[in-house]
Amino acid sequence: MRFVGEKMDSFLEEYLKPIDTNWQPSDLLPDATRETFFDEVKQLQESTRELSYDYMAVLVGDTITEEALPTYESWLVDMIGVEQEKADGWMRWIRAWTAEENRHGDLLNKFLYLSGRVNMRAMEVSTQYLIADGFDIGTGKDPYRNFIYTSFQELATNLSHRRTATLAKQAGCTQLSKICGVIAADEMRHAKAYKAFVSNIMAVDPSEMMLAFEDMMKKKIVMPAHFLRETGVKIGQTFSHFSDAAQRLGVYTTQDYITLLDSLLEDWNIGAVTDLNDAGQRARDYLMALPDRLRRVAERTKVPNLAYEFSWIA
Repeated sequence: MRFVGEKMDSFLEEYLKPIDTNWQPSDLLPDATRETFFDEVKQLQESTRELSYDYMAVLVGDTITEEALPTYESWLVDMIGVEQEKADGWMRWIRAWTAEENRHGDLLNKFLYLSGRVNMRAMEVSTQYLIADGFDIGTGKDPYRNFIYTSFQELATNLSHRRTATLAKQAGCTQLSKICGVIAADEMRHAKAYKAFVSNIMAVDPSEMMLAFEDMMKKKIVMPAHFLRETGVKIGQTFSHFSDAAQRLGVYTTQDYITLLDSLLEDWNIGAVTDLNDAGQRARDYLMALPDRLRRVAERTKVPNLAYEFSWIA
């Protein structure tokens, strides 16, 4: 891990923004210190009226996912080689990345509260469940697998937030569109960072990095909220309905999963990686053939049309 850790100062400067000049949730929400606050809240609520049921469900699911940040930080801190006393550079990255990500859940939560369209207690229960239940994304404590996961996942969240921004704008909710847009921009910067980590590792340990990539794609990249549930619902059942809603909206689909895989294969130039052992070569061949295999499966996949009744929607 040292060969990447030594470059962490440059990574922090390139991929994260200074705290004092970065946006904060209060910059994008009605200001309770102004006399116009209640008028601004009323306008906010009116702007959300045209947002569909599925859209609200997806937005709540996205918010819960963002708010489960303590789980994600504890997972990254537990990686091999990231003990605080041995890898201060990595710890600074994880803390700074967490601090940026923390703003996302805060901002979306406050917007949903002000919107008046959400059963906040039901949403908060789901958030507490998700943090308490934890998650298992198949990476263990291995940094190689973790960075494959974070590269893919940050791209997926960028795409999801960009799509919700577009849909909000189409529904006339420009404030929410801007909110989703600034969050999406953060996610893209973070994706570029984690992709850079993988590129650095691939340059010095290509076979093991390739095997880690193969292993994660065989397991499939699951979303961090895959244990999402509501009161009286088994772990993961609510996430299935949330995913269906996202597919119906076109916010994040099976085809998007394949497209993101294609982009990583291209960004990391997987087809041209050399100095691989036999296992690494087989892993590379598997990865290069995988998108076409997934497309054939996706063609047979149907999304349920029946909308699920979420406890979150008021």
